[in-house]
Amino acid sequence: MHADVAGFLDFVRRSPTAFHAVSGIERVLEEAGYEPLSEAEAWRLKPGDRRYVTRNGSALIAFRVPEKVASFRIAAAHTDSPTLKLKELGEDAGEHYVRLNVEKYGGLILSTWLDRPLSVAGRVIVREGNGLRTKLVDLGRDAVLIPNVPIHFNRQVNDGYKFNPQVDMLPVYSDGAGKGGLLREISAAADAWEEDILGSDLFLYSRVPGSVWGAEGEFFSAGRIDDLECAWTALAGFLNAAGETDAMPVYSVFDNEEVGSASKQGADSTFLSDVLSRAGEALGMTAGEVHAAMAAGFMASADNAHALHPNHPELYDAQNRVYMNGGVVIKHSANQKYTTDGVSSALFTEVCRRAGVPCQHFANRSDILGGGTLGNISNSHVSMNTVDIGLAQLAMHSSYETAGTKDVVYMADALKAFYELPLRMTGDGRFDIA
Repeated sequence: MHADVAGFLDFVRRSPTAFHAVSGIERVLEEAGYEPLSEAEAWRLKPGDRRYVTRNGSALIAFRVPEKVASFRIAAAHTDSPTLKLKELGEDAGEHYVRLNVEKYGGLILSTWLDRPLSVAGRVIVREGNGLRTKLVDLGRDAVLIPNVPIHFNRQVNDGYKFNPQVDMLPVYSDGAGKGGLLREISAAADAWEEDILGSDLFLYSRVPGSVWGAEGEFFSAGRIDDLECAWTALAGFLNAAGETDAMPVYSVFDNEEVGSASKQGADSTFLSDVLSRAGEALGMTAGEVHAAMAAGFMASADNAHALHPNHPELYDAQNRVYMNGGVVIKHSANQKYTTDGVSSALFTEVCRRAGVPCQHFANRSDILGGGTLGNISNSHVSMNTVDIGLAQLAMHSSYETAGTKDVVYMADALKAFYELPLRMTGDGRFDIA
């Protein structure tokens, strides 16, 4: 799998929601010879197998089976991004306008969603015969817009206006004549009768296309860079890794990181531990051998990092600041918002050296509380040496984010080397690397 900016931007375009992202990842895996497993069926595995399993259609774990499983080598990212989600009764027909009734999903920068073309995508659950089937839908057109109030009626908008999501963030879908049109469009996209749509998870997404820009094309911008960039580059590293060690390579993407990961498909679920335990059991490993392989394992939690903002350098630590196109970012936090410690930082620094990839280190200012990610949450279920990494970007949680073009290749190459690293745990926190 070749990882470059053009390929990534195409992946973003095809992934308006976490459901679409996982569907796209499934297609790539199947083209590479991976076969699906079902959590609802017994597993039978053998060395050489290439398998993957999904949960909720929005989280996925893939793995290859080596001749012997002495440890697990795991890269993890997430598929969701901050957005606006349609409520169950999602259409609001008021005075002359039909608006959509939405609520916040995650910590989005609200102002960046105004005055730009938006659309609706997600999944619907459809009655088919005596059963129910899930279908992905995407209106695929400029369908709605959230208009700003004119400055003449909102003179304080440039002085720190506080947006009310129940008032200011409702997108306009139609004039009064369009009442009921959203359900008609959604049912047409699902190729189903309106009365057969029994449930849905629908989200807004920005229709502004991705763009490569800068003096020499050194930057790119798009929606959902956080964290589809890491999901995409980790997939490339996983598929491109050559040869096999006695570590089982595992690729995992979780949902709901932006709202705390506390869901059956999030990092704060049993998904990863279930897959590792069931894979070990299917290979004839004892529970003790599976736990030993976990203890000897190494995880890279990949979620993007904050690049130094050129207009506000005062918001960043004077030494531990990072830059776009500066390479893979190793993220540190004393309060364990990031799970990196001295051991995992040293190990991944060596990974980058072997890959010929630059790496840099990030920590927040001590008086500014930063965000967290999925590494420490996942570690509460599957405990192993873990490093939190990412790529430097600007405008995190905007509807249109910015990152560096070189970094896409850097991360893919680093994670390829991560999977290939001949690492062996020798006890008492010591490691041998051949």
